[in-house]
Amino acid sequence: MLTVTAKLSAENNKDYAYRVIKEGIMYLELQPGQAISEIELAEALSLSRTPIREVLAKLREENLVEVIPQVGTYISKINLQLVEEASFMRYNLEKEILKLACESFPLENLLELKKNLALQKELLGRKGLEREFHKLDTKLHYVIYQGNQKENVWGAITRLGTHYNRIRVLSEIQHSFNDAIAQHEIIVSIIENKEEDKVEEIVRQHILEPMKLWKSLFSKDSPYLNYFDCADKPVFL
Repeated sequence: MLTVTAKLSAENNKDYAYRVIKEGIMYLELQPGQAISEIELAEALSLSRTPIREVLAKLREENLVEVIPQVGTYISKINLQLVEEASFMRYNLEKEILKLACESFPLENLLELKKNLALQKELLGRKGLEREFHKLDTKLHYVIYQGNQKENVWGAITRLGTHYNRIRVLSEIQHSFNDAIAQHEIIVSIIENKEEDKVEEIVRQHILEPMKLWKSLFSKDSPYLNYFDCADKPVFL
């Protein structure tokens, strides 16, 4: 069921609908392959159909919504090729951004990372908080890129990573996000202590190792198999 939050002060109807519907997709409240209706979304958000129609068109451009003419509108299934490309991008860029951070990183950004990490640790061992964790997770990585004046690079990763992030959420619902928090703690320590020699290993653990768990999610016996578009499954997965 879609979580309908209050409209933020700076949001117009379109911005509000976009935020709520996209979060519903990213956190799997609107499930991959699920049929959706302009009318039902408009009623849920107490809006007219016009902003909903505009938002669905935008989400279609982002590969999160699929329209089948004369059939209906659906949440896009998780495309494994897009997952692979986002993983490749993150793995390679994450190594480089952490190496830069080991050379120079603003103190105010380091303090922000530590505050963020403290909030993440409050979630340890708790179920049903994937949304809260991912907001903190996204912010932590953004701050690292921001500290190196590479915010637009993070923006590109975010745009490509929508399918990657959905499979991460699904995996963490099944297996927890405790390991990711422990890895974040190591990442912050590496930046603080300028331990560039440890960058390669932590990025491998953080980006590549979790993917070993993902294969079970789209195996033939998985209850989530219908969430995935498995055509042309990449070798990387």
